[in-house]
Amino acid sequence: MTGSYRPWILASAVVFLLSLDVPVEADKSQESFVIAASPSMRGPVEALSREFEKTHPNVKVRIYYDTGLELRWTIAGMENKSTPKNYFIGSGPIHVIAPGGDELITRLETKYYVLPGTRRPYAAVPLVLIVPAPLVEAPSSFEDLGRGKYRIAVADPALTELGRQTFQVFKSLNLTEAVKDRLDVASNARGILDHLLYGQADVGIIFGPDAVREQERIRVVATAGESEFKPTIHSMAMERFCPNRTLCDEFLSFIQSPKAQALVKSLGYSSVVGSQE
Repeated sequence: MTGSYRPWILASAVVFLLSLDVPVEADKSQESFVIAASPSMRGPVEALSREFEKTHPNVKVRIYYDTGLELRWTIAGMENKSTPKNYFIGSGPIHVIAPGGDELITRLETKYYVLPGTRRPYAAVPLVLIVPAPLVEAPSSFEDLGRGKYRIAVADPALTELGRQTFQVFKSLNLTEAVKDRLDVASNARGILDHLLYGQADVGIIFGPDAVREQERIRVVATAGESEFKPTIHSMAMERFCPNRTLCDEFLSFIQSPKAQALVKSLGYSSVVGSQE
């Protein structure tokens, strides 16, 4: 996207967020709680939001989705004096942000666009070994791939993060040479599932959330360990102008609670509570 479109994006996004300040007639008794999130985190963000509403009946969670870069532009635009409305501490339209990775939160912290110290990790993306549900003689670990004759469906490491992380695990376990002649390279996770389910491969390697979406047809037999795999961490943080810091604190504490973590795990993610400050 060229720079000429950036003012239009900022204006549109800020106008949308301004509209969130106006209560809907039917919801006057409810306080809006606004999350700016990446579309890639739609599943866990929406599930956590609905669960939070159950314990906060006077709160309605509203989610604004945009890509990481455009989320950054939107939040930065709120700091710009040329935007339609100037915000002050406690008066902004966004409560928390939930990007598709922690890099954006780190950048926003350095600009003081989110409050330092409010970052709360709530999910990590595991790398899992899958097989068709009916398969009887399945490997029980990634190490088993080097000892058997399994045909392995993997994502292209030149084109995808999934592929790059898969090959990093092979390297960490000294499996690269042992498996290289048995690899069935697909373009993405969907391709891996297709190759697996149509008999082109015996096992596949994908991210946990993708496996959960196909859990009726496949099963997970192993998860890459921490020593050979560094999963992507997902966190949320309080936006600088958050209009209700008490409510923000409650939500950020909730996403690390046992109930929230059980919900995150049911969606194929792994817990990171206690692993970071």
